[in-house]
Formats: sequence, structure tokens, C-alpha cells
Amino acid sequence: MASVANTALAPRLPDGVRDIPPLRLVERKGGWPPGPPQIPIADNARVAIVMFMVAETMFFAGLIGAYIVFRVSTPVWPPSSLPRLPIAVTWVNTFVLMASGWAMATALRAVKVGEQVRLRRGLLATAVLGAIFVGVQGSEWVRLVGHGLTLSSGTYGGTFYVLIGAHAAHVVGALLWVLAVGVRAQRGAYSAQSGTGVEICAIYWFYVCALWLILFALVYG
Repeated sequence: MASVANTALAPRLPDGVRDIPPLRLVERKGGWPPGPPQIPIADNARVAIVMFMVAETMFFAGLIGAYIVFRVSTPVWPPSSLPRLPIAVTWVNTFVLMASGWAMATALRAVKVGEQVRLRRGLLATAVLGAIFVGVQGSEWVRLVGHGLTLSSGTYGGTFYVLIGAHAAHVVGALLWVLAVGVRAQRGAYSAQSGTGVEICAIYWFYVCALWLILFALVYG
């Protein structure tokens, strides 16, 4: 009875049409042909540096917000009893840091076309100019402290050293990164096909350069 029922329920094919056997997938000898390469939208290194810079931006946004609040709420800014900031020297030092950004851009262009000599020279110039920036800034702080502007010099001194000092610490960290990349470049670790390490370092160096322009205009303006 069951076979009769199954026969009755089975679909009838038109006359002259034979039943088609079920399709069987037979794997090709040597495996299936590879599909198109999967190109990631962004690799982990780029995503990581973007997330890190977002966190850094939030950190500096808090410091800048506090500085603005203190500056607006203080009748006289800076206090007349404290020494003035070295505007002329800091202008020159700003150009030094911007020149380091240009040198890093040169290194980035070089690695994209596989020019090893220009890559190493660009990284070296970036490191030298970055070290000059940090050195000049440190020497000016020593002079300011000698003239009485310290962390304990009220809100003005405290906010100045915290805000500018935080940026200086980031420049030092970026400088150490550039030196590490430069050492690897001397060993031939980068090429036109594998220059991600230089690119990520350059992105962060450009970030600290751009951040300084904002702080310079805010604090020294």
C-alpha cells in the first residue's frame, strides 16, 4: 500500500521524457579552482592606529576644553606676574616640526615606489628634525622655570605644562617609533609591496604635527 501511495504522489513526467538522475558533485582532480582573492577593506594595523588616534583626540579634547574654561574664566590671562611665552622661538620651532612632516611624507612616497635610499634619508631627516623640536622646546621650558613659570604657578602654569607637556611626550613616543622604523629600513625590511610599517608610523607623525598646530594657535596665540 505504501508503494502504491508513493507512486500516486510522485510527479508524472511528460511522455518521452526520461527520469533525470540526481546531480552528483564530483570534485575536480587537484581540488576546486581558487576563487577571487579576498581583499580586506582595511588591515588590522590601519584600524588600530585610527582607533588609537581617536582615543588620543578625546584625551586632548578634554585637556583643551579645561584650558579654554580656565582661560575664559580668568580676568587676566596670562597673569602679569608671570613671564611671557617665547613666541618667536616657538614660531621657528613650529616650522622645524612641519619640516619633519614634509620629510616623513618624502619617506612615505619613497617606500611606495621602492626607493630605499630616499626612504632611509627621509626617516633620518624626520628623526633629526623631531629631536630638534623636542630639544628646543625643552630648553625653553628650562628658561621659563628659571624665570618663575612652574607647575605650581597657579592655573596658568599648571595648564600650560600639562597641555604642552602631554604633546611633547607624544612627540617623543613618535620619535622613538620613527627611529625603530629607520633601523628596520636600514635592514631592508620595507619595499613597495610591504611598506605598511612606514605608512602607519607616518600617519601618527602627521597626527602629532597637526595637533601641534592647534595647540600652538591656542596657547601661544
